[in-house]
Amino acid sequence: MDGLEVTRLLAGPEAADPIRVIVVTTFDLDDYVHTALRNGACGFLLKRSSPALLAEAVRAAMSGDTLISPQLTVRLLRALSTSPPATGPEETVPLTGRELEIARMVAMGHTNAEIAAALFISPGAVKNHVAGIQRKLGARNRAGIAAWAWSTGHAAR
Repeated sequence: MDGLEVTRLLAGPEAADPIRVIVVTTFDLDDYVHTALRNGACGFLLKRSSPALLAEAVRAAMSGDTLISPQLTVRLLRALSTSPPATGPEETVPLTGRELEIARMVAMGHTNAEIAAALFISPGAVKNHVAGIQRKLGARNRAGIAAWAWSTGHAAR
């Protein structure tokens, strides 16, 4: 069993009592990052990351946020801006227009407060929308929402 499978078992949607998992690895492959996030990871760091970044990842995980190594984040965002969106009928998207807007902003790394300010709604309303999005997508956390948005092309729109 590899780390991605262990992550899925510990933190994935089927986990009976999911725990927060931060993947720390030497593998900086995009597919590995996406799979880890889809499998419930709430952080993804390269082993060469500093101890301060590891501590920040733990803080982020405990507060319900996600931290990805900056080197990977830049590359993932660059790929988003150059890759065509996934094709498929819009009718299969289980989210409302407002939820899609929030999911896109989550995928871009915005906090609830930043999303609230941009959309002129309260942070509490954003938190409720994020919870609804997680429920509809079967995502365990914000990283799962971001992974869904990336994999379906909704983050790049």
